[in-house]
Amino acid sequence: MNPFQLHPRLQQDCFSAGHFVLSQILLMNDNQYPWFILVPQRKGIKEIYELTPNDRQQLLDESCLLARTLVELYQPDKLNIAAIGNLVPQLHIHHVARYQTDIAWPGTIWGKFPACAYSGQVAEQQITRLRERLKDYLIDY
Repeated sequence: MNPFQLHPRLQQDCFSAGHFVLSQILLMNDNQYPWFILVPQRKGIKEIYELTPNDRQQLLDESCLLARTLVELYQPDKLNIAAIGNLVPQLHIHHVARYQTDIAWPGTIWGKFPACAYSGQVAEQQITRLRERLKDYLIDY
């Protein structure tokens, strides 16, 4: 049996920010929005219903914890949470802090504007802030 592997597109487009019990936490390399992604570390899963009941509950708990943390850190006007998966079939849940002043407001962010990569240490600063808030819940970085 092959172990879980992160989809190559997610590896390419994101920074690793840590691990909950079930999910890997990623930071999307786009500085236009605070944008984090949860990826349940289960091989071959494309949809939430495919997870075991325990894993579904764990994913919901982790998503809620991440959502609450992002609202505390970034104080957005709205938090968008979505599992799209049209380009990356591996189950992953986007958590995007949105502001009425952001470039795509009030529309969706997908496919609207090219990503603007983080420069210098800014991505690491975002990850460090998140890790500090979640330190009691992370199993590793």
